[in-house]
Amino acid sequence: MKKHIVMISLAALLAACGGEDKQAEAPQTGQKAVATVAQTTPAAPPTDKAALTEAAKAAVHVFGGTLKGELETAMMAGGPVEALNICHTRAPEIAKTVSAEKGMQVSRVSLKSRNSATGAPNEWETQVLNDFETRKAAGEDPAALVYSDVVDNEFRFMKAIPTGALCLKCHGTDISPAVTAKLNELYPDDKATGFKEGDLRGAFVVVKNLAP
Repeated sequence: MKKHIVMISLAALLAACGGEDKQAEAPQTGQKAVATVAQTTPAAPPTDKAALTEAAKAAVHVFGGTLKGELETAMMAGGPVEALNICHTRAPEIAKTVSAEKGMQVSRVSLKSRNSATGAPNEWETQVLNDFETRKAAGEDPAALVYSDVVDNEFRFMKAIPTGALCLKCHGTDISPAVTAKLNELYPDDKATGFKEGDLRGAFVVVKNLAP
């Protein structure tokens, strides 16, 4: 009788302490904790294309504005030949500086490129340039033509470059022999001539990789 009493007492004690229940519930508690963490983990923020577009416009403004200022200064100092020297040396440097400052890759492309190594468009850029031409022919203002999209974790932006009066000295139909000689020296495969004022000479391109 005493042994039975001791065994019953031990069983009652274990039940009162809940030892078996805790061992059985432990895996469930862990599962609930994992589920709670999964539910409370914040999702990745959506891509803010509008903000990226504004940042791209700002990058283009700095690049284009800086280059235009230096070209105008060179034009006044030494004419279009000197401006060609500035465009040849400074344009890549300005693009590199702006790209580093803005965290976006900034460049220029054209269907009629001056430097095929750096200015020839890839497949999607060519499509956008052709679309710009179609939109211009339909009556849209060339200066307002822009494209913005996110494709495969890559933000893409393009802004058309209308041909201005200043551009015709080196990109027009009536180019001086001195400028022609300089073009042949700096850009032996040049195709960027024959433009008229208001034509689409190309576009600024801004690209940013959005992959984590």
